[in-house]
Amino acid sequence: MRRSVMLAFVIAPLTFSAADASGGAPIAGRWQTDDGKAIVEVAPCGNALCGKIVRFLVPQPAGGARDGKNPDKALRSRPLLGVAILTGLRADGNSWVGKGYSPEEGRNFNATVTTSGNMLKLKGCVAVFCRNVSWTRAK
Repeated sequence: MRRSVMLAFVIAPLTFSAADASGGAPIAGRWQTDDGKAIVEVAPCGNALCGKIVRFLVPQPAGGARDGKNPDKALRSRPLLGVAILTGLRADGNSWVGKGYSPEEGRNFNATVTTSGNMLKLKGCVAVFCRNVSWTRAK
């Protein structure tokens, strides 16, 4: 009995922190990118949410797509599958705010994410220049 109580005290904070990170977030789940090239999964990572490329929907070059435009030359040969393109997303009212990365442009940006039905709306801004895209919930 004592062992199960101790185990509950150890496990409970871990489950609550994952639930708190997503907050039952409507942005959690798998999303097809606006260009139809990939599936990104938004899930808890630490005390926030992150979005990682989990699947490509278009043919990849031999050896898989690489992060060839990354501003960090040391990362240009890494495979794109599994790369976090949304990081540190935290609830801010009805939206989630964090950082984003566009492998196609090799650019980091400030990200604001909202949902509307089965659409995830992503606004990416670098300084005062912003771009909006809409992703659809993957089946």
